[in-house]
Amino acid sequence: APVAGCAVVAMPNIVLFSGSSHQDLSQKVADRLGLELGKVVTKKFSNQETCVEIGESVRGEDVYIIQSGCGEINDNLMELLIMINACKIASASRVTAVIPCFPYARQDKKDKSRAPISAKLVANMLSVSGADHIITMDLHASQIQGFFDIPVDNLYAEPAVLQWIKENIPEWKNCTIVSPDAGGAKRYFGKNELLSLLYFNFKKKRKKRKTSKKYKFTGGGESSFADDTRVDSCHILCRLLSAEATKVYAILTHGIFSGPAISRINNASFEAIVVTNTIPQEEKMKHCSKIQVIDISMILAEAIRRTHNGESVSYLFSHVPL
Repeated sequence: APVAGCAVVAMPNIVLFSGSSHQDLSQKVADRLGLELGKVVTKKFSNQETCVEIGESVRGEDVYIIQSGCGEINDNLMELLIMINACKIASASRVTAVIPCFPYARQDKKDKSRAPISAKLVANMLSVSGADHIITMDLHASQIQGFFDIPVDNLYAEPAVLQWIKENIPEWKNCTIVSPDAGGAKRYFGKNELLSLLYFNFKKKRKKRKTSKKYKFTGGGESSFADDTRVDSCHILCRLLSAEATKVYAILTHGIFSGPAISRINNASFEAIVVTNTIPQEEKMKHCSKIQVIDISMILAEAIRRTHNGESVSYLFSHVPL
C-alpha cells in the first residue's frame, strides 16, 4: 500500500525489481512510489552459480533494479549483473541500476605498484551487462562517475543528515564538525556553513609510509560530529573522539561495521552512531544500542520518479522530498 500522506501519481511503463541484498529498502522505495516490486526469483545452483528468473514481461519497460553493495558483496554484485542482462535481453527499454552503496568504491586509484583499480572494473562490468543508467549515493570519491560512459546520478545523504541533526540534537548550533580526511573536510565545509557551526578543525599526519595514520582534533563547542561517507572496522572513527567535547556523534552514510566494529563502538564514548539505511542495520542494532538509522528511501524513490519522468534530480542534492 502507498505510504500515508504521500501523493502517488501513476507511472506507466515502469518495473521495479529488488535484488536480495536489501529487500527492506527496496520495499520502502516501492511503497513510496505506489508500486509493487516485480516478480523475480534468485537462487544458486549446487555449484554456487547464481541463477536469476525474471517472472514478468519487461518488453519496452523502464526497469529499475535496486541492489546495494553489502553483505555477500561478490554474490550480490554478480546477481545484479545477471538481473541487468536478463532484463536487457528481454527487450527492456532502459535498465537503471540503483546501487545505494557502490561496491569496491574504495579501490578507486592505483596507490601502489601493480594495484588494480577495481572500481573501474565494476563500472565496466555494469556497462557491459547492459545498464543504461546508474543511481548511487555518496560515492567514496565523486570522480568514480568518470569511470562510466553512461549517466551516473550520485545522490547525497547530506540533506537527510541535516534534517536529522536539527530534529534530534537541541544543541546543534554549538557543535563542531570534524572530518577524518581532506576530502571529507571539503565535503563538510558546505554542511558547516549551512548549520552556522562555530568551529572546525582537524589534523592528520602519517609518520612513516605503511604506518597507521594519527588523528587529532580540537572542538570549540559542547558537542562534536565526526563525519564520513562510510565506516568499516571503526578503528579510525574511534580515534576521532574529542576530549574537549561533552558529546560526540558519528554520522555516516554507509555503516558497514565489519570485524570488531560493534565491540569498538560499544566501548567508545559516542553519544550515537548515526547511519543511513543504504545497508541493512537491523542485526547490528540488536548488538549496539548506539546505532540510529536515517531512512533515505524517499530520496531514492524521488530520484527514480524524476528519472522516469525525465525531470532533473539536482533538487535532491539540497532537499529531502516530502
